[in-house]
Amino acid sequence: MSAVVHGNIFKDMKHIDFKDTISHQCGLTLNDSVEARAIADVMGRKKGITVTFMPAMIRIDGEGLIEFKMDEISEELGRTMTPYLFEISTSTFYGRMVMVDENTVTLFGDMDAMRSFIE
Repeated sequence: MSAVVHGNIFKDMKHIDFKDTISHQCGLTLNDSVEARAIADVMGRKKGITVTFMPAMIRIDGEGLIEFKMDEISEELGRTMTPYLFEISTSTFYGRMVMVDENTVTLFGDMDAMRSFIE
């Protein structure tokens, strides 16, 4: 009986075309808390957003961009949520985070879209 040998899954840098590795996904991880649950409940009702509950964390993922509206989260939470409190609730994120105004925090999965927004 001979062993099955698979090729190396890793490529040399000279064989990688980075345009094939670009993703327009974005998202964040929250430590599970009352605030995080309110954020997850609001975002879970939005189209194109995936909310994943884990034992101590909550993941929120999307494609393109994700808008977090503080007034919607405040209503769900029963008290004021500010962009600053929102950022404190955020453990990690991927994408580009922009505080648009006092009511909106946007995560961009596309660097060009984010650049055109802030320029």
